[in-house]
Amino acid sequence: MSVIPADIESSTVRPGSAGHRRLLARFFLDTHVEYVPERIAWPALTEAELARLTGLPFWQEAVSTENVTSNTVAAAADIEPDPQVRAAIALQGLEEQRHARLLTALTAHYGIPIEQPPRFAPRALEDDFLFAGFGECFDSFFAFGLFALARESGYFPAGLVSIFEPVMEEEVRHILFFVNWVACRRSRLPWWKRPAFRARCARIILKQVASRVKTARALGKGPRQEPAHSAENFTLTAHQELGAGVTLHRLLQTCLRENDRRMARYDARLQRPRLVPGIARVLYRLLPAGI
Repeated sequence: MSVIPADIESSTVRPGSAGHRRLLARFFLDTHVEYVPERIAWPALTEAELARLTGLPFWQEAVSTENVTSNTVAAAADIEPDPQVRAAIALQGLEEQRHARLLTALTAHYGIPIEQPPRFAPRALEDDFLFAGFGECFDSFFAFGLFALARESGYFPAGLVSIFEPVMEEEVRHILFFVNWVACRRSRLPWWKRPAFRARCARIILKQVASRVKTARALGKGPRQEPAHSAENFTLTAHQELGAGVTLHRLLQTCLRENDRRMARYDARLQRPRLVPGIARVLYRLLPAGI
């Protein structure tokens, strides 16, 4: 699968330029992979494997999160004036909806009780899209590490891991697309509107950071009064379910490694997420290895 549209002449592209928008749309549309969640042949699990799978406490939150994200992204195509980029956002909405369908198919097959959430209707398209996108930047970064730890430890059987590999790759594409879309959106605004846009993004990012800091401070302090896996934080705390030896320090190391490995497959002219990996690198250096 080609992930580098070589026919865009320049080795660098200016954010928001026609070349950048074309590169962004081509990258996303050309790397889409077809699969139908309802046709997946789920592997048979042993009693122990099934117990581990059904015992994970975040299935309801995962389904709820995908419901919000998929409906938000699908609606956000309306705010994009460039037809190719708009088509890419619409495709991302379909991919997010497919994630929700995949979780529904998995929980139904293995008998994991969940309630289907009501359809989420975004009220402020751009703000909701920004909130969902920045949240996905946090959650996907940690999901890369958790997925690698589960694969390497044999916590889940190889057949189940292989089914979710395309989902991980889609998350890479989603956050790459989002950070480049934000750069395009900002650069195409009149100069006098850019500070307000930056301030809105900063406010949303700070809200996401505050939520994660609250979760991180609660790690290792015993039972919490609030639900252990909120819709925004289940990927940050889920490493506790993988057993002894999976410390936050090791999780951060694995997330950084996996983030770099997965991002390296895509065109270097696309901007990379910097905030979450940057925070993770600082925490990794500051935290003792045993934490």
